[in-house]
Amino acid sequence: MAWLPNLVRFAVLLLLLVFLLQPLWFEPLLRPLVQANAPAIYNQGSLFWLTLLHLRTVFVATLAATAVAVSLAILVTRKAGAEFLPLSRSLVNIGQTFPPVAVLALAVPIFGFGEKPTLIALFLYGLLPIFENALTGLTTLPPTVMEAARGAGMTERQRLFNIELPLALPVILTGIRLSVVISLATATIGSTVAAKTLGEVIIAGLQSNNLAFVLQGGLIVAALAVLIHDALQAVERFLSGRVRA
Repeated sequence: MAWLPNLVRFAVLLLLLVFLLQPLWFEPLLRPLVQANAPAIYNQGSLFWLTLLHLRTVFVATLAATAVAVSLAILVTRKAGAEFLPLSRSLVNIGQTFPPVAVLALAVPIFGFGEKPTLIALFLYGLLPIFENALTGLTTLPPTVMEAARGAGMTERQRLFNIELPLALPVILTGIRLSVVISLATATIGSTVAAKTLGEVIIAGLQSNNLAFVLQGGLIVAALAVLIHDALQAVERFLSGRVRA
């Protein structure tokens, strides 16, 4: 029965793709959730296109957060940068201190409406889990491996790129996975400042008292979070197996 979870994941992915490409096929299922003459399927834009834009926003924000967080973790795990650890922790905690809604409120007057304020909010919110996991991965490396690398005459740069980062990668990826899942849900609030995300569907449903719209937006985000979480977790297991080997 080990194949059953994979079958369920494949079924969820297939169902999601079919719904995004042919949403009208599901109208009979959603019709009981709406009032008479109200649309059961979101009709103010393409669900497939909104999903792609939602994923793009999350990807760009997570990529930027990963670059900054991992760079900071590398800096503070070197002798020359160890004194910056408290400052780095304070910086990456900013996103958790200020809720995304507050970040949006501060960013809109500066950057205007659209995707930019959402990217900033997701970037700040995603720093902490990636930084802490990168820090853990780089500070819990096997001492025997590090001693062997030094004994082989490897420079600090060679040790970093050939030994430390590859060994720490599964732990770093765990932080990235957490950041992505958080960002997938948080990105929906970007639609309150005119960013193109699946939040548009949920907000339209709340404004028109259309439960079907709210359900569509919420289920698509939930399905994406589960599928991406499982995919990244599988990559972590694969990398962990290679590290142990």
